Amino acid sequence: MMRRTSLSLLSAAAGAALTLITIQPRLVFDGASARAAAGDAYRQLSLLGAVFERVRADYVDPPDDNKLVESAIFGMLIGLDPHSSYMDGKSFQDMRLQTSGRFGGLGMEVSMEKGLVKVVAPIDETPAAKAGVMANDIISHLDGEPVLGLTLDQGVDKMRGPVNTSIKLRIVRNDKPIEISITRDIIRVRSVRASLQGEDVGYVRITQFNEQTTDNLRRAVNELTAQAGDKLKGFIIDLRNNPGGLLDQAITVSESFLDRGEIVSTRGRNADATQRFYARNNDMTKAKPLIVLINGGSASASEIVAGAWQDHKRATIIGSRSFGKGSVQTIIPLGPGNGALRLTTARYFTPSGRSIQAKGITPDIEVLQDVPEELKARTNLRGESSLLGHLKADGQEETGSQSYVPVDPRNDKALNTAVDLMRGIKINPTFPPVPVRGAAN
Repeated sequence: MMRRTSLSLLSAAAGAALTLITIQPRLVFDGASARAAAGDAYRQLSLLGAVFERVRADYVDPPDDNKLVESAIFGMLIGLDPHSSYMDGKSFQDMRLQTSGRFGGLGMEVSMEKGLVKVVAPIDETPAAKAGVMANDIISHLDGEPVLGLTLDQGVDKMRGPVNTSIKLRIVRNDKPIEISITRDIIRVRSVRASLQGEDVGYVRITQFNEQTTDNLRRAVNELTAQAGDKLKGFIIDLRNNPGGLLDQAITVSESFLDRGEIVSTRGRNADATQRFYARNNDMTKAKPLIVLINGGSASASEIVAGAWQDHKRATIIGSRSFGKGSVQTIIPLGPGNGALRLTTARYFTPSGRSIQAKGITPDIEVLQDVPEELKARTNLRGESSLLGHLKADGQEETGSQSYVPVDPRNDKALNTAVDLMRGIKINPTFPPVPVRGAAN
């Protein structure tokens, strides 16, 4: 069975998608080195124990022993790199819900505005949509309790819950309060959105790599192919601001447009831990032209997909340089009620042997967006290389790049460039690329 490992961007600039793999930790030492290492480790653990007892005995207020231990574990992991961390039981459960792509909830995308929860959009055919929730509604109360003072995560937690349970929302719409009672149901996160550009170019937006992504992608490609028929010129896959997700989904998405060859390799501390993943004659488009859009918010699993298609010359990459997160996180459960470790265990490499760590994917055609003046300070991501304690690159590191995507597609320069290339209105020597039979490694 394929290991299901998390490849995610954990930063304030973008969300994260994670997954679960159960493994047993290993400590491997030999002879005298093992005894010396064990001796040093036990001396340090003795110091930790002494500090723990001193805090318990002398801190001004009696501390919570569980919180002390959790804080010690958190500090140990946060000192390794930006992506290793400790998750308590609740955080672990939230992570599993996020990667499943389905959970008990109401079915709407929300944001925080002036301390209140604002509805970005209800998801079609969900309880929220059926109850009449509309985009731009402001949620002021949940079950009679004010939202003001809660974080966005706390508000979302209150709206999620067991299927068939109800929650009352007070919504402010056009300055008028409305009371709505909604019964929770299974919500499936839409990680793939698709449409035709005109009548001849298929457009597929992938927002994250969760358990539903590959199935949704293949369904979308089949539907677009049926709609366009013989007019279909090719596909544009939009990975902009996609923070990553599941390794197995990155692999199956990649091979959906590849016939053969390596997709990615992961290389850990020990040589025997190296894994290689290959395409298995699955190009469902029969080599239709392919363009991929990336930017500074495209990270991890997104970079695996873009890197694989770029190395195999299967796709032309358009946009700005990607984030540069080239490390693999493994989720290690610590037993019932004890949460889990998120531990960096490997780096990943593209088919040609490139490490993306702190470098990113450089597009074949760089296209920068026109950014409104008031947004310029918030639309450039500094990239993996700016994160404190990041794994160092082999060679020159790169800074981040632009992450702005215009709301109006008519102003989307990268998308418009891709469409024009597909239709032959613009010409560039990198499109269409000449595919290779398996990239060398």
